[in-house]
Amino acid sequence: MSEVQLTGFGGRPVHVHTGLFINNDFQPAVGGSELQVENPSTGDPLATVSAAQKEDVDKAVEAALAAFKGSWKAVGPAERGKLLNRLADLIERDADDLASLEALEAGVLFKESKGLHITQSAETLRYFAGWADKITGQLLSIPQGHAFTRREPIGVCAAIVPWNAPLMITIWKLAPAIAAGNVLIIKTPELTPLYGQKLASLIKEAGFPPGVVNVICGYGAVAGQALAEHHGVKKLAFTGSGPVGRQILKAAAASNLKKVTLELGGKSPSIVFADADLQNALFWTTLGFTANNGQVCAAGSRIYVQSAIYDAFLQALAEKLVESSQGDPLSDETTKGPVISSQQKDKIIAYIRQAKESGVRLLAESSSVLDKGHFVPSTAFVDVPEDARIMQEEIFGPVASIARFTTESEVIQKANDTEYGLSAAVFTNNVSRAERVSSALESGQVTVNCWGALHANTPFGGVKQSGFGRDMGEEALDAWLTTKTVKYFTLPATDEE
Repeated sequence: MSEVQLTGFGGRPVHVHTGLFINNDFQPAVGGSELQVENPSTGDPLATVSAAQKEDVDKAVEAALAAFKGSWKAVGPAERGKLLNRLADLIERDADDLASLEALEAGVLFKESKGLHITQSAETLRYFAGWADKITGQLLSIPQGHAFTRREPIGVCAAIVPWNAPLMITIWKLAPAIAAGNVLIIKTPELTPLYGQKLASLIKEAGFPPGVVNVICGYGAVAGQALAEHHGVKKLAFTGSGPVGRQILKAAAASNLKKVTLELGGKSPSIVFADADLQNALFWTTLGFTANNGQVCAAGSRIYVQSAIYDAFLQALAEKLVESSQGDPLSDETTKGPVISSQQKDKIIAYIRQAKESGVRLLAESSSVLDKGHFVPSTAFVDVPEDARIMQEEIFGPVASIARFTTESEVIQKANDTEYGLSAAVFTNNVSRAERVSSALESGQVTVNCWGALHANTPFGGVKQSGFGRDMGEEALDAWLTTKTVKYFTLPATDEE
């Protein structure tokens, strides 16, 4: 199957296969179907890769099922852990290549990809490698005898991952799925599939048996829908938009009632109390809505600041926001890359325009955008009403909505006044307040005096319409296992005995 050569960080050539990775082999899609990948920094074509059709999904499921019933059964828990550790080693070895691909196809800053996404991917693989031989059941007592539980793999599983942090989120699914003994089909995003092509080659190099991990790119309406509807897929993990998550749930219900976990985004609050370290709060709240251009599910796009420091906070943020250097995300000089596509750019600009036209006060915008590529300004609005669109809807762009508050109870009510509940941040030097507020917030994660911190041993996921299920942490294993109960009844003694 053909390869494409791209120019990565420092002019380094990066080679990736362009076919579907099924049964440890790269192959073209049925009918030669393809899709084109664009460079968001320029808007120019970047590469062409195979686009999976329904028949290709069937092939991937068949390969996965054959592996699950065959070669994979002979691979014990300790060996599964070794495979995950080997993959972590290879990802670290090829960190420059993987970070270059995320910069080229997703617009993620190279240094951000390498420093966060690659590091976190390796950390997650090693964490779950340690769990592979520690998955046990319970011994239970019942009146008639005894019972025990077995935690067993589900079988053929699938993961549909988003384009904003594709490698890291793929590993969030792959690591626990493999540690638990499952086989996995990964559907990479059509906007950013190249990282997955590289990852597939590393999976093969690490020594995974054929069919255990299959990586297919394709359009969501075709390949993603086929996985959601497939009777051979027993579990599906999805990270992405709410509307697509609902479609997956419907498809699962209409097909074989496959197990589903969903992480569907958020509209996360950052709460700054008057006793907070102002510089620390400024750093993290700014990062919270500008990191990866706000294209982060946990983006802290609603910022509530206590009245006593409100004006000082706004002045400092306005000065901070204009400091950005837009351009090529492969460059060390760049601090702000492009958003993913022209459609995403138009959507973000439309939100900014609507807020201005509706009379919401603009605090500041970052420097002017470039003529070429999908660049948008980082933008902050102040005194934003609770019912404003930019306060209620997930923009998935670098747009902050800032409002003042007076009391603790007031800001808790405002922070919880959303259909989402993925993450939240609290800034205060009062430990008792931090405990009270974090307990009262309706959110799957709360960070105190920082924003968005991720660790392999801490579960991540949402409540309300941010979805259900967890990535990372011991809790993530629950989604990739099924529990079997075995009961032994003690028979009464007989005279013959």
